Amino acid sequence: MKDKLFNLFSTTGELSLESIIYNILISAALGMFIFVSYLITHKGTIYSKKFNVSLVVMTVLTGTVMTVIGNNIALSLGMVGALSIVRFRTAIKDSRDTMYIFWTVIAGICCGVGDYLVAAVGSAVTFLILLILGLIKSDNRMLVIIRASRSCQSNIQAYMFSVFKRKAILRVRNTDEESVEFIYEVTTNQLRRVEDNNGSLTDAIYSIGGIEYVNVVMQNDEVSN
Repeated sequence: MKDKLFNLFSTTGELSLESIIYNILISAALGMFIFVSYLITHKGTIYSKKFNVSLVVMTVLTGTVMTVIGNNIALSLGMVGALSIVRFRTAIKDSRDTMYIFWTVIAGICCGVGDYLVAAVGSAVTFLILLILGLIKSDNRMLVIIRASRSCQSNIQAYMFSVFKRKAILRVRNTDEESVEFIYEVTTNQLRRVEDNNGSLTDAIYSIGGIEYVNVVMQNDEVSN
């Protein structure tokens, strides 16, 4: 009885127990590599430790499934049919998370079929690309929100044009009988240059008179405040 149970669990199809252990352990190792990569490249407030841990588990599970499927076409079709009934409703907050999900699936598939070198080289190159391109900082957008009396409308527009020229993009202009609200879009570099040359932008706008409030809000791909 013991020998039968051992033979049952020690081999799966044409794979030996040693091959199965290699597939799963190397999947786990690559999953940890992806974990570190996600931790390094996601430095924003959107970073989720739970999602990062799930990447490791997903790599191992994919490697396990591919180990079971192997070259068995009938089994692969049955597995696809079984997995197709599962619906995932978790919202992806960052487009980079989708890329990491694909990375874990591809790494797991490579390990599951025994292509360890392809999985290792592909993961290393992917990590280097993310690391290098992650050092390139984007110029975040700034929204300058101004609410004032309607009588100041032309003065505000004239001032914003004089300091930003045509680089300040008017995104919104809301008006009612007594007040007007402008929303201008500029970049952080443009705002920095203007304040270096002319002093505080908010102080200058308040000096126009009739200003109710001035808000400067950062807007980027991760968080909009």
